Amino acid sequence: MKKTLLLASVACLISANASAEMMQDLKPYVGIDYVYDNADFKGAASEAKDNYNSGSINAGIELMDYVSLEAFYQMAGERKAHLPVSEGGELKSSFDAYGLDLYGYLPLGCEQKFSLLATTGMAVYDTEIKQGGHKIDKSRIGYRVGGGAQYNLTDHIAARVVGRYSYVGTRDLNHLAEVTAGIRYTF
Repeated sequence: MKKTLLLASVACLISANASAEMMQDLKPYVGIDYVYDNADFKGAASEAKDNYNSGSINAGIELMDYVSLEAFYQMAGERKAHLPVSEGGELKSSFDAYGLDLYGYLPLGCEQKFSLLATTGMAVYDTEIKQGGHKIDKSRIGYRVGGGAQYNLTDHIAARVVGRYSYVGTRDLNHLAEVTAGIRYTF
């Protein structure tokens, strides 16, 4: 009985030590991005403006070397398209998105300050289209894939640029092509 208790105690100490080491490897970060989106509207929204300037905030965690998981929220401002009254008058469109992205990094060079990156993820896209007193609200899960580059300015600050394709697939919004540029701070 004493040997079993001793072995169990040693196993607990080893696993606690391994868990503490694993937690030290996790590196949380926060970031802010400028986002330029080009939207592929169709159907009733085909006359809507197709380009958006928006902002995105995000928080992530480096799970292991060269892999991170990131949550984000993006808000695109309202765009107006001025159409003749015979075509319904002014058309307003906007969208918000929030979701999770998984990033993979490929460091280059001896100092490994520059990295190529690939990303894939999912997001909920909330779109709103208003025209002539009618309003269409849609919420849909979309899939995202992209690639880009990151440069580590210091041990804590990095600059990142990403190009991304997002498939939304609603009746009014097929997909988004976007470019993001932003700063990350790693704790």
